[in-house]
Amino acid sequence: MLPPPAKKKMQAWIRSRHLICSGNFFIFETVEYSTVDKFEACVEALGGTLISVEPLKKIWIGKHRRVVLYHAKASLHTPHHELNQYWIKYGSFRTRFDERE
Repeated sequence: MLPPPAKKKMQAWIRSRHLICSGNFFIFETVEYSTVDKFEACVEALGGTLISVEPLKKIWIGKHRRVVLYHAKASLHTPHHELNQYWIKYGSFRTRFDERE
């Protein structure tokens, strides 16, 4: 993946609250493992590395379906990366799957 499409995809995840910034790390949460692979490709295209992927918990989607929530942690090596500034402007401190109120 090339850097411009990777950056746009990461910005879309920030706006949809799938991707947040926590310290020097980017935290990504999704219910589809194939999306974690896309996230890894985007991070690597921007010069970062995927640190870990963990199944966080099972959540309900609708009344009859439970799915695994994946929690991926990545680092972009530059401290003042453009995505960090974009997250400050458009992002949130909580992901869409966070249950805290």
